[in-house]
Amino acid sequence: MSLVYRFSKDVTDGRGDMKALLGGKGAGLAEMCRIGVPVPPGFTITTEAYRAYMDAGQSVTEMLNEQVQHALRWLSQSLDKQFGGTGMPLLLSVRSGAPVSMPGMMDTILNLGLNDVTVQALAEAVQNERFAYDSYRRFIQMYAQVVLGVDHDEFERLLEATRRDEKVQVDSEISANGLKQLVDDYKDVVVEYTGQPFPTDPMEQLWGAIQAVFKSWENPRAKFYRKIHHLDGSMGTAVNVQSMVFGNLGVTSGTGVCFSRNPSNGDSLLYGEYLVNAQGEDVVAGIRTPHPIVGADPKSMENVMPKAFVQLLDTVRALEGHFRDMQDIEFTVENGVLYLLQTRTGKRTSQASLRIAVDLCREGLIQTQEAVNRVDPNSLSQLLASEFDYRAKQAVLDEGGLLGKGLNAGPGAATGVVVLTAERAVELCDQGKAVVLVREETSPEDIAGMHSSVGILTQRGGMTSHAAVVARGMGKPCIVGCSEMVVDHQSKTVRFDETVLHEGEPISIDGSTGEVIKGNIPTQPSSLVRGLVEGDEEPDSLTSYYKQLMTWADPMRRLGVRANADSPEDAQLARALGAEGIGLCRTEHMFFGEQRIFWVRRMILAGNAKDRREALEHLLPFQVEDFYELFVAMSGLPVTIRLLDPPLHEFLPHTDALIEGLAREMNREVSYVKQRVEDLHESNPMLGHRGCRLGISHPEIYQMQVRAVVEAVKRARLEGVDAKPEIMVPLIGTKKELDVVRESISGIIGESGFEIPVGTMIETPRAALTAAAIAESADFFSFGTNDLTQCCLGLSRDDSGSFLPLYIEMGIHARDPFKTLDAEGVGQLVRMAAESGKATKSNIKMGVCGEHGGDPDSIKFIASTPVDYVSCSPYRVPVARLATAQGTR
Repeated sequence: MSLVYRFSKDVTDGRGDMKALLGGKGAGLAEMCRIGVPVPPGFTITTEAYRAYMDAGQSVTEMLNEQVQHALRWLSQSLDKQFGGTGMPLLLSVRSGAPVSMPGMMDTILNLGLNDVTVQALAEAVQNERFAYDSYRRFIQMYAQVVLGVDHDEFERLLEATRRDEKVQVDSEISANGLKQLVDDYKDVVVEYTGQPFPTDPMEQLWGAIQAVFKSWENPRAKFYRKIHHLDGSMGTAVNVQSMVFGNLGVTSGTGVCFSRNPSNGDSLLYGEYLVNAQGEDVVAGIRTPHPIVGADPKSMENVMPKAFVQLLDTVRALEGHFRDMQDIEFTVENGVLYLLQTRTGKRTSQASLRIAVDLCREGLIQTQEAVNRVDPNSLSQLLASEFDYRAKQAVLDEGGLLGKGLNAGPGAATGVVVLTAERAVELCDQGKAVVLVREETSPEDIAGMHSSVGILTQRGGMTSHAAVVARGMGKPCIVGCSEMVVDHQSKTVRFDETVLHEGEPISIDGSTGEVIKGNIPTQPSSLVRGLVEGDEEPDSLTSYYKQLMTWADPMRRLGVRANADSPEDAQLARALGAEGIGLCRTEHMFFGEQRIFWVRRMILAGNAKDRREALEHLLPFQVEDFYELFVAMSGLPVTIRLLDPPLHEFLPHTDALIEGLAREMNREVSYVKQRVEDLHESNPMLGHRGCRLGISHPEIYQMQVRAVVEAVKRARLEGVDAKPEIMVPLIGTKKELDVVRESISGIIGESGFEIPVGTMIETPRAALTAAAIAESADFFSFGTNDLTQCCLGLSRDDSGSFLPLYIEMGIHARDPFKTLDAEGVGQLVRMAAESGKATKSNIKMGVCGEHGGDPDSIKFIASTPVDYVSCSPYRVPVARLATAQGTR
């Protein structure tokens, strides 16, 4: 069994389609070699080797040892270099390579193979002592941190002291003697921290690095990244061992990261940054602010290294054409010669994802189905996120509120309190506070804090720095390289010239413009929402790209998409976003208006049916107006109106002061109101006197609501509105319950002369199990998967938060069942009910109206059942439309 795969211009064992075995990076290196891209040779240790290593109790197997030794001999002979010894040294990079891209989450070591002997050989071979010792100090720092567990800050402190002593600004200006001293100081730090000297045997170094990469698969930041992105932890990682090429040889050398298209907005132009006389980690880590690759800037690569730039441009175009997607590329220029170190599918913002998918299709690189499948449905939620209110923002700027500007690395608006550490971000987020993480630069250890923040702001770094790449992947607003800003951890402040903000004070960042602004700024709907509502027809606008994608996606759908909406504003928005009707109108939400709640409470406090009817008569006009406005907004589309569902006690106050106020308002004795509140109290209201049980015990409530529907339809149709109401009875458990409710309202519908379907929610296990019988009395089903999940799993949405995260962490539940449908349990009830309902009545309509109707993973399962449509909140409608199109795959 092969555990090691070689790659070079002459010998390549792997292929680009072997990501599961070679990891994304290893597969990319192999494929680049196959198509003639200049790649430093090396070999990949497979994910199977990782699993064998773990199965052996984190021990290197004899088979792996032999294959690595064989590959190392091949590499040495190919390059005519020695791994150790006194000849021209073979130096290596050791990098992780998971099957899926996890930028910054795992470990890398460069310049492996250096010691006090080989550094001299390197210096003599290239006639550059400064370069050799710069490489050596970098290697010691990386190896000590990754393999030996020495604190990174100890090395940075010594590096900063050396810059200060030599009166230089950047590392590349430190003298050879200064670097030699740093090497000695670094080795002293290793001894101090580990009690052992820094390892000098290159083979010991190599196995230490390989095992460190294996172990990094289980480091906290990698596990957290997999958790938030729902990635399988069992796939493991590959290890890429590659011969070094050097960007730190001098002014004719450099290193950079580029994207074949702009990862922020999707523009089809080469985009990236580089540094002269540097190694790759300098760019990615944000240690130095890099220069652009393209452009008129005199420091751009286009101007400084024109020959290498042209070669890079041609290579990038070839790679994008070959892989048929936007590429994220790492490269090094060694003495004017270009080498590519990595290519992978690039992380991108939601806006860029949409634009790139459409453009690639228009350019003929991919077909429409693939374009639709390329866009993550959840990413559309980020496009619908709010932006700063323009006038409010301008007013703050006019008053001198602009604190500084940086690079607009992640679009969107974010307002929150300043936090300076990832730990503090997590802490305040858990308290329900919005936070903006402010750092000099982020590192992989900050992943949990970045996830908890509404936005990210860094003092250093470029558009390809760790902060920028990770924030884009998370869909977070992000500004990097804000050089006016100084972070002071000792005083817990952030200084912008004369303005000082303390940790805990509000700050706003506009990730679309790069502006950092003092204080809180209100937000407004996104440009996409405004464009859809206002009918933006600009050909290059975000709205036009969205419409194009949906024009391709909608014909691919089997499932319809409706919206959960209770107001005309929500209905209008839902329709603009492509909803094909209202799948759930929660009528109880209409009862909390200032003029309405009085009559609702009067109805509840009534001592007999006559008084209840009198109060309901006052509510009737409000309900008529409510339904009429929904019919106008949804003319020609179905509107499913759920009759009153929650228990009556939810409409009453529960504190003594509020009860006394209600008694005065109702002209009732306080004791009577208190007694009524106590009478309505339930130990478990979710399973109490609610839903159809209210309609059966107090039929006048449902009768009033149905009268309101009929009168609203009559008014709407007289005005030319094509009103299409559907009446839904909640919480049915038996066919008899539905029959009783239908009988109490059928006369009202019959007298109207309108054909109004009457259906029911399937939200109890018994209703699902007896759906065949219930279908005899129902015109449609709507699965209320929120309550069905509670009843099926015996979990309370409100109370399970104390232990559900532990269950997910332990793998008892793979996902939160209230966010993603439990396909094995709740899902089988849905499937069974849908199939048996259709067997009874083949033309019965069926929908899902719980929160799962807007979750892509849930939709994928729902599409496999006989259900006809999903219904979700208005802002999830685009997500559901795209997910249902992808669900046909």
